[in-house]
Amino acid sequence: MVENVIWPAYLDADLSRNEGRRVPADVAVPEPTVDEIAEAAGQVGYDAVIERDVAYPREGYEERGRILIKNADDDAKNDIVQAVAAYVAALRE
Repeated sequence: MVENVIWPAYLDADLSRNEGRRVPADVAVPEPTVDEIAEAAGQVGYDAVIERDVAYPREGYEERGRILIKNADDDAKNDIVQAVAAYVAALRE
């Protein structure tokens, strides 16, 4: 079983690719929360665990948290991030 980390910055529309965003701008959402990401991951079919007291290294000291995804299928991390991002965007509509 592989464990992948998803940081909110990966889905943040306010950030550039150089600042840490990993999804296309049209799929990204402004200021995603770890709760939204965890809910989306669960809806997509992944087991998600929230860690709140950690900061993404590129963002400095802002502790937005991160999500650990337990991936029994060994899906590629990019596929997981894309699927979760699309669902977060759908949750906000």
